[in-house]
Amino acid sequence: MLPQASPQAAGGMRAWFVLGVLTLVYVISFIDRQILSILAESIKLDLRLNDAQLGFLYGTAFAIFYALFGIPLGRLADSWNRVWMVAAGLIGWSLMTSLSGFASTFAILAIARVGVGIGEASTSPAAYSLITDLFPQRRRATALSIYTSGLYIGLGLSLPVGGMLMTLWKTYFPSPAAAPLGLSAWQATFALLGIPGLLMSAVVLAIRDPEWEQRRIAGATPWRRLGDELSTIVPPLTLFAASRRRGELRINLAILAVVAILSAAVAWASGDVAQWLIYGTGVYAVASWAQALRHRDRATFDLLWGTPVVVALVIAFGAIAFITYSTGFWASPYALRTFYEGSGAQSRFLQDTTPLQEVSLLVGWGSAIGSAFGVIAGGLVADFWRRRDPRGRIFTIAGSVILSAPLTAVMFATQQPLTFFALVPLTTFVSSAWSGAAIATINDLVLPRMRATAGATFLLGMSLVGLALGPYVAGKIGMATGSLRVGIFSLYIVAPFTLAVLWFASRRLVELEETRESRAQAASTLGRGD
Repeated sequence: MLPQASPQAAGGMRAWFVLGVLTLVYVISFIDRQILSILAESIKLDLRLNDAQLGFLYGTAFAIFYALFGIPLGRLADSWNRVWMVAAGLIGWSLMTSLSGFASTFAILAIARVGVGIGEASTSPAAYSLITDLFPQRRRATALSIYTSGLYIGLGLSLPVGGMLMTLWKTYFPSPAAAPLGLSAWQATFALLGIPGLLMSAVVLAIRDPEWEQRRIAGATPWRRLGDELSTIVPPLTLFAASRRRGELRINLAILAVVAILSAAVAWASGDVAQWLIYGTGVYAVASWAQALRHRDRATFDLLWGTPVVVALVIAFGAIAFITYSTGFWASPYALRTFYEGSGAQSRFLQDTTPLQEVSLLVGWGSAIGSAFGVIAGGLVADFWRRRDPRGRIFTIAGSVILSAPLTAVMFATQQPLTFFALVPLTTFVSSAWSGAAIATINDLVLPRMRATAGATFLLGMSLVGLALGPYVAGKIGMATGSLRVGIFSLYIVAPFTLAVLWFASRRLVELEETRESRAQAASTLGRGD
């Protein structure tokens, strides 16, 4: 096992500096990811898309590849230089964001979104692992919450930044035909947003991975490991990987057949072939990876996939994201459609602004401020509560789910725009309070060497359950009912399941934390016996 950062060295000024840099990278990643929300109405008009397709672009096209590549890249972070991983991903997704600005069809924009997803997949597993090593347990949820605040700051800032860039481009170039490279306002916004990430990569490379020298001395071989991981998750390489293990090809083919049949049935019923083709591919790939992990690292498999409480928590956290990602994406289009109908609509509250600018500023800054304070406050409460009760983090997560439901209901039910905008910061404050406590809970249930893989597994639930399904489902139900509000309200069907899982997990956490070493040792012994 590689040496861990000493508690005495953890949490110093250097740790806080690294945390600040990683948080800023996370802000940039979510600006690039979320920008589609404020651009959605223009993209929908230019490319002639519907709400289900918008949900697909924002969610599924990005999330599936983000989730799938997050798994092997998470494993790579356990053995390679984590700072280099963050920098490489930052460069990759920034380039793909800029390339999104040159998309002229739904298919091209979808491919660019896939590229953004793959690039961003390298960031959080490596960052989670770095932060966990740099901070002692008593401050871990707080540090992870500060990092997670980058998510919400980026979500919020993407809207005013996008609104500002679109308005400026339209002011100087009213006609795309006269604009540089013939770009429309939404295309130019994408193209320009990739630049800050490329510049930020130089700052990232100036920091140091505290464990890299020890890993090099220990003879870590990350590239062969990465190749092995990719062969277990990228179809059709998954079939060849399974064939090398006795009896596993038959199981893998059975999984493929079941997933293919179910995906084809849902695609036929819904008419959304791309959505369910890609989603089915993601489900099969994850199942293949978990199947392989059981043979290659039995201890990690048993502490993650082989522990029902952990699996249930990953799905439950994804179910929370199913709601929060959707409301975050659809809030701006909903406000524009509900309170500013008609091409001649005027702004209501901010003078000398367009409706697009007003919505981007009020929703964007409201979300940024509310969620940034909310996620940090949630981490502080979770750490404080945990010191008095080992179930404190779970109770914090449950409180966030319970308290956010009525606020979201009022926010999207009101016919008064002032009420809607006033509720944005309050709702996001409450609904974001669970994030840091969630990843800290998962990390506490595994050994230190497994933390990056645990982080990738956590993101798997967030992406495969939350991001890949939530925005699409809300848009699809909104289309079927003729009301985007109904589509958003329908998401809360998952809330009772989430609370039930949290209650179940709270009864087992202490035992699982206390026995993780012994269970890992037993699993390793069993794995050698296989």
